[in-house]
Amino acid sequence: MRYRSRIWILILALGTLSVNTRASELRFCLRGEPKTFDPLLVEDDASETIRYLTGGVLVRVNRNTQALEPELATAWRVSKDARTITFTLREQVYFSDGTSFSAEDVVATMERLMDPGLHSATGDSFRSGTGKTTAKVLNKNHVAITFPAPVAGLDRLFDQVAIVSAHSPKKELAVLGPYYVADHRSGSHVILKRNPNYWKHDSAGRQLPYIDTVQLDIQPNRDIEMLRFQRSEIHLINSIDAEYYDRLASSMSNAVHDAGPSFDTEQMWFNQVGKAPLPAYKLAWFRSVNFRRAISESINREDMARVVFGSHARPALGPVSPANKTWFNTRLLPIHHNTNDALRLLKADGFRLQNATLVDRSNHPVEFSIITNSGNKYRERMAVMIQQDLAQIGIKVNVVTLDFPSLIDRIADKFNYEAAILGFQNVEADPMGQMNVWLSSGDNHQWNPRQKSPKTEWEAEIDRLMRAQASAIGIKQRKAAWDRVQEIIADQLPFIYLVNKNALSAISPSLHGAQPVALRPQTYWNIDHLYFDNTAPGAKK
Repeated sequence: MRYRSRIWILILALGTLSVNTRASELRFCLRGEPKTFDPLLVEDDASETIRYLTGGVLVRVNRNTQALEPELATAWRVSKDARTITFTLREQVYFSDGTSFSAEDVVATMERLMDPGLHSATGDSFRSGTGKTTAKVLNKNHVAITFPAPVAGLDRLFDQVAIVSAHSPKKELAVLGPYYVADHRSGSHVILKRNPNYWKHDSAGRQLPYIDTVQLDIQPNRDIEMLRFQRSEIHLINSIDAEYYDRLASSMSNAVHDAGPSFDTEQMWFNQVGKAPLPAYKLAWFRSVNFRRAISESINREDMARVVFGSHARPALGPVSPANKTWFNTRLLPIHHNTNDALRLLKADGFRLQNATLVDRSNHPVEFSIITNSGNKYRERMAVMIQQDLAQIGIKVNVVTLDFPSLIDRIADKFNYEAAILGFQNVEADPMGQMNVWLSSGDNHQWNPRQKSPKTEWEAEIDRLMRAQASAIGIKQRKAAWDRVQEIIADQLPFIYLVNKNALSAISPSLHGAQPVALRPQTYWNIDHLYFDNTAPGAKK
């Protein structure tokens, strides 16, 4: 400590700002055990965190600007037919074990990634047609990758492809990112150490990252995670809910951050599956666009955002959050709470109020159940608020909570439900990440999944537009198609979008350089520029 104090005094005397780049450890929690350290097999959140902190990629989406930036590739070019991408690679780059990086590593990575036998979720993102993907070394620092069919947003997909060495005996444990896995104790922690061969330097020429060690403690209990943060045992919580945020803000206001709307959505929908065990008259309600619009206009989203989320949410307009700077359709209009308009829409379909109870043209009282996952207090509260809102127009709503496996069984296999509330975690900004939701044949086309052919004209139009944006080469054409999809969704309301939760996080005041954003990972996306500083409030001298 005396030695460090002398160094700090000397720095102050010289009038320069220095980052304490050694003998530092960042600690935060994983909410589950990582399933793999192989970056090509990542599917779970914990493994994705490890990949982000250790994997070197050719290009990276800047989580703040959402622009694509060079990393291991200094330049790239996509062919006019969107089938081939050519990369120019950085020279004098080495893996964490000292093995040289070259075009051979990119070829080996892509060949393994696109091997159907690997069953890689990352590789599946590139599959747009049948046939083999080929990767070719043009020379030591140039590589070309050709796909059997055009791939929409091809260059941005490489943000998820961590390059693996073709020659290192350590295989996937030899990395090009800022850290490497140094230790793993199942159920306890993963320790990452600073990559001594990391290629990045700051503007002053200092090698990055600044922090020596990252300890990731495996802790699924969020109450314990919060307690440890308050005790300064961990330095950040990447995502916290509204109640934790407000509780922490009351005692550590300089530690909480609200980055505005996240990319995630919360939505309600009605079961429209033909073979569902529902009365025919209820299925007719749920398939009526006037009925869905009336329900939507009866829901007070402003109140929901304020009461359920403590104003840490925004009324949602559709499948794309306004936080998505590229793909959000700015022409979409807000949905206003208006029970009079709702009743007019219902009247057009033969509904009427009878002794304060809404009945259909056959005198069936309008009553249905909403299912959601038990233990998710926010969805439970949203369901109760919808129950109260719809009571104002004579509709009786029953709220049913189920454990998550039972819920999925009901909505995805047995179709034994009437309405549901769930959310989507949108980890990708690009609409390609929602193909399985909007294609009528998709498993996640929740209101009526796995259709052999579209049941409605508007679903057929969405199918056409989704395939058009997937095959279009230019961003302008893709944006036009996806904008139109958003407009059809806003008109037909297969999902009744409720809110976009805000991106909330907690960061220790002793940790500097963090810039919380909406796009995951919200807090450590610029991990190589985070640092600790003895001048920070509460830091030990």
